[in-house]
Amino acid sequence: MEVYQGGLDGRTRKQMNLPPGLWKKVAIGAVVVLVLLIGSTCYYTVEEQEQAAILTFGRYTETQEEPGLHFKLPYPIQQVVKVPANLTQKLQIGYREDENGQVRVVEEEALMITGDENIVHADAVVEWKISDVRAYLYNIEDPERFLRNAASSAIRSVIGSTKLDYAITDGKTVIQTEVKQKLEELMRVYNTGIFISDVKFQDIEPPEGEVQQAFKEVTNAREEKNTKINQAQRYVNDRLPKARGEAQAIIEAAEAEKRARILNAEGDVAKFNAIYEEYVKNPKVTKERLVLETLERILPNAKIIITDGGGNTVQYLPLDQLLNRARSGGASGSSSGTSAGASGSASGGSTGDSAGRAEGGAQP
Repeated sequence: MEVYQGGLDGRTRKQMNLPPGLWKKVAIGAVVVLVLLIGSTCYYTVEEQEQAAILTFGRYTETQEEPGLHFKLPYPIQQVVKVPANLTQKLQIGYREDENGQVRVVEEEALMITGDENIVHADAVVEWKISDVRAYLYNIEDPERFLRNAASSAIRSVIGSTKLDYAITDGKTVIQTEVKQKLEELMRVYNTGIFISDVKFQDIEPPEGEVQQAFKEVTNAREEKNTKINQAQRYVNDRLPKARGEAQAIIEAAEAEKRARILNAEGDVAKFNAIYEEYVKNPKVTKERLVLETLERILPNAKIIITDGGGNTVQYLPLDQLLNRARSGGASGSSSGTSAGASGSASGGSTGDSAGRAEGGAQP
């Protein structure tokens, strides 16, 4: 019969055949390992694009938004759940794109019915972020699935009230805005903690085949129409300023002509009034002077002979010789007029005397 010394520890040492003092070291090592394991759960690191939810005994207590090293109570008292709250994520509707860039169409999401009961193929990208970590983690079970279903519902609702012709041509931007508004409303109603950054449609087009080709031709025709309109508008923008400038130049030229005619007319009136004043003073002399000036103007190279109209004797007044002599000798107009008057008096005719006075007054 064996007798064990030292109680349970003694039996254990006997059974394990451990030397004295080794069991104590093993116990100390186990305690150290346990302390290290517990200590490793007292700190955590939050990355730049992350936020952390702190759970105390499984219940949410706070959100840590600052990146870096942080401390908490050891597990299982407190736990940390990290989510990429500061990262803008993308959700693909109607297609999937893998890491290699290969695109796979998801027909059950892409095919939709328009308001005029036509079928359209639409795929979009929803850009979203986590705005409330607590609501994101605990208000919905599968956030990404919920967002996908909500986005598909919003897209179908908007396209279902839009005609096909408008949806595949000019209505893409309007549809995007309406889908974003409906999706934001769903996120608020269900308090998902998700913020919708943007909704972008990749394509909105009829299903492949003859219908798609026909609508493509319609789209191309409309684009060509818009191109022609833009070209015509550019031509208008080019020609209109030039035409306005030409019109302004014509108006200014007409105004100048009008002003010139008015000034000339005013000058003629002033000249007429001056002549009329002289005519009132001495009608006979002024009349004869006007006759002579008119003859000089219409017959610049003719020789003028003035007679009294009676008798057989030719009364001759050599005006051309007197004018040539005045030009060559520098004689004054008054001396020519006086000579002409004297010649008229020597001839003994009253008409000659009047003509001499008229000629004398007409010469410069």
